[in-house]
Amino acid sequence: MDVIKVSGSSRTSAVAGAIAGVFRENKRAEIQAIGAGAVNQAVKAMVLAKGYLAEDGYEVVFMPEFTDVDIEGKVRTAIKITVEERVPGEGASQTASYGSDYAETVVDD
Repeated sequence: MDVIKVSGSSRTSAVAGAIAGVFRENKRAEIQAIGAGAVNQAVKAMVLAKGYLAEDGYEVVFMPEFTDVDIEGKVRTAIKITVEERVPGEGASQTASYGSDYAETVVDD
């Protein structure tokens, strides 16, 4: 499976179509973005792709993480976002902690 690489000048509709297409074929997709502009385009494309896939009956989740990539001999930090189908009942209740002064409980439907 190819990684969908997004740049700051990527068209969001084209990226969304690629995300949806790769997901339909593999039931999984990976998106990579380096820099604020690229991450912005990736997030907008994810919103569109989520809608496209919902029309086909898929409910997806996006899981972001940092990853190091080698570009022309230099290591850069990228955001990697994995797209997977949501499994009903998983993650029903999670607690996210943001330091000692703030905690939030997140409840999925």
